[in-house]
Amino acid sequence: MTNRIEDYAMIGNCETVALVGRDGSIDWLGLPRFDSAACFSALLGEPRHGRWLVGPTEKEARVTRRYRGDSLILETHFETEHGVACVVDFIARRNGGADVVRLVRGLRGKVSMQTELIVRFEYGSVVPWVLRQSDGRLQFTAGPDRLLLDTSVPMRGQDFRTIGEFDVSAQQEVSFVLSWTPSYRPAPPPFQAARVLQQVESFWSGWTSTFRPTEEWSEAVLRSILTLKALAHWETGGIVAAGTTSLPEKLGGSRNWDYRFCWLRDATFTLYALIGAGFLEEAKAWREWLLRAVAGAPGDLQIMYGVGGERRLVEYEIPWLPGYEGASPVRIGNAAAGQVQLDVYGEVLDALYVARRAGLAAEMASWALECALIAHLETIWSQPDEGIWEVRGGRKHFTHSKVMAWVAFDRMVRSVEEFGLEGPVDRWRTIREAIHEEVCAHGFDAARNTFVQSYGATALDASLLLIPMVGFLPPSDPRVRGTLAAIERNLLRDGLVLRYDTGAETDGLPPGEGAFLACSFWLADNYVLQGRDEEARALFERLLSLRNDVGLLAEEYDPSGRRQLGNFPQAFSHLALVNTACNLMRAGGPVHQRAAGSGAAARLGPNGLAAQRPQHG
Repeated sequence: MTNRIEDYAMIGNCETVALVGRDGSIDWLGLPRFDSAACFSALLGEPRHGRWLVGPTEKEARVTRRYRGDSLILETHFETEHGVACVVDFIARRNGGADVVRLVRGLRGKVSMQTELIVRFEYGSVVPWVLRQSDGRLQFTAGPDRLLLDTSVPMRGQDFRTIGEFDVSAQQEVSFVLSWTPSYRPAPPPFQAARVLQQVESFWSGWTSTFRPTEEWSEAVLRSILTLKALAHWETGGIVAAGTTSLPEKLGGSRNWDYRFCWLRDATFTLYALIGAGFLEEAKAWREWLLRAVAGAPGDLQIMYGVGGERRLVEYEIPWLPGYEGASPVRIGNAAAGQVQLDVYGEVLDALYVARRAGLAAEMASWALECALIAHLETIWSQPDEGIWEVRGGRKHFTHSKVMAWVAFDRMVRSVEEFGLEGPVDRWRTIREAIHEEVCAHGFDAARNTFVQSYGATALDASLLLIPMVGFLPPSDPRVRGTLAAIERNLLRDGLVLRYDTGAETDGLPPGEGAFLACSFWLADNYVLQGRDEEARALFERLLSLRNDVGLLAEEYDPSGRRQLGNFPQAFSHLALVNTACNLMRAGGPVHQRAAGSGAAARLGPNGLAAQRPQHG
């Protein structure tokens, strides 16, 4: 039976991630990088497409799990009629390779365990050649890929699977180490799993030591920051949107996309989350990745890039995988990389402005690049685009896209005014005003007192919640309040926010999807701006309750089926969680800072600190 999305936990080494089910099966893993072809693809098919099970033979075992402290080390406890065993899972990194380590520890009595290893390279399509090395390790090889299994458990081949059974008693430990390196390099030497566990645990405890506990929700905030760290490549600084591809936005549907890439749209939200939590080195690494990725001709700006800044993200379908619970097609790559989305200019320039305000060390080429980007935006801002949701139903004049074009010019003006940088600020002010007037004239439905998804349309869009959050209009403006009320009336499902009405033929895809979790956090942010603190807190607590048992969120949530949907874990959801928590606790949280007018923006402190939000009686 397929695990529910929320039944998975993530382990990772800041280079790749694996998803581990409550049953002890690793059903998704690409090596060596987030976007590498998976060797375990059961998540999008069946066990025969690759997985690694380590669990009890007793089917009715009681399962509990947690992360060890503030780390990505997963501990899964299996309690059977005869005893309790714990499986400790983590991924280590060494010299261009990776090691998936699984330690089975007996805690009480005796537990009968089993393991089933099905290696299928290239997303479940390639069966490897298996042989036993002279040192006793099993080697799985196909083309450039090689996996080595080191364990004392007797393993045997059966029906193109590698299986074994063993018992574990109290105080006993059994280890499995699965190591990946390119097949054309010398095999890495074995290592002591217990020693590497100590090293990995020391890394995570050292990294989280800079976190400043918050008055409320510290556990949720830190777990979200840890999730972002896990999705951030240790060397390039790029943060992927999720560790998976093709987990559906609707069960059985075709809204299945590859999210193992880095979206520019996440830039400002990411910087606010990292800076606000005190992780300045990670914020700087992300800013440096951003500058490298977008460097080049401004007209060639993409909305997403590969982990290292790669530009060719060709999308194709793989028909041999049936998809998660039959949701097909399974897609690799993402054609949206070639779309025109005007809002990313605003996000990039806003992110660099935020970094400047935060005091991150200046990058010499940054301002020249920003000036080149804004010069190009000056020539294209009036054109239609595919918008924030990357529609495939044709370009339109999306209201959010125009608002973010306004943000781009606004942040350039602010940079001149606040930091003494040089540029044609009078022209930028004129364009900023022209965009503002156009949006208010064509993106607003006066009869209904609400902004609309695109010029002349009647459809609403949750991205309109960003209008006061980015400072386009103050929260007190009647048009902002009218838009908020319209979204509450039309886009709420069981208290959660839909992106838009997918049945309105806006995006060129079959209708139906879950509530978008980041949009629901934006609604809470809007409540904060409106002074509706009790409603903001109630919605935030509701969203926290949707996390799975180890604190992870996917992209969307199905209120009727009470299930998480979409790629998992989703960086955007966790970014929004961190920022909303800060907004609720701090008078100068991200939503207040970003919404502040030119010259009135509250400065971030040296560590991103802002004053604590006052308590209302």
